[in-house]
Amino acid sequence: MTEDRTTVVVQQYLNDLAAVHGQTSAQPIIGALLGRSAKRLHLLCATMLLRSYPRLMRAPLNLQTDEMLSAVVERLLKAMREVHPTTVRQFFALANQHLRWELNDVARRLDNRALMVELHESAVPAPAASTEPQATPNFHRMLEAIEGLPDDEREVFSLVRIQAMAQTEAAEVLGVSVKTVQRRLNRSLVLLATKLGDLQPAAAPVVQG
Repeated sequence: MTEDRTTVVVQQYLNDLAAVHGQTSAQPIIGALLGRSAKRLHLLCATMLLRSYPRLMRAPLNLQTDEMLSAVVERLLKAMREVHPTTVRQFFALANQHLRWELNDVARRLDNRALMVELHESAVPAPAASTEPQATPNFHRMLEAIEGLPDDEREVFSLVRIQAMAQTEAAEVLGVSVKTVQRRLNRSLVLLATKLGDLQPAAAPVVQG
């Protein structure tokens, strides 16, 4: 199916979905929509994985595009029970958002072992050096605090602080300005410092942006 034809078909399914909004008959339409857009979703997964998360394709994860596609489709099935894109652009923006969230979740799980070391650059203090981070109560508090950040702030914190991505690159991945990345990062640090203030000897300075 050509790109133009895919766009037409996807838009038709979106129109059909809008017509049955809130009805049980919406689920078969969503399933058909995802099936017809699978090729473009697969390309989206491959591009994002290769471009921004190549390390996830190496050991120990060896993550494959088909695995990502399956996870993104599952996310979209759940998301579209509540979110109803009306245009092809909105639909693929939603898919891109959930793809980034899924990749960030995978990367975050991979990086949990090194999380305490990475946190020394943030408002959260780094623990004493050891061969392996210990699953202490404070460690769990840090993880819970990060998980509890608002979606935008958690996403930026994961990219910049945990995955060591440059702010300019994070801005490109997220489709926002560098200033927006800086604001979200600063807010994440403030929120973490508020929740974990008793763990730090002194608050780290926050760069205004």
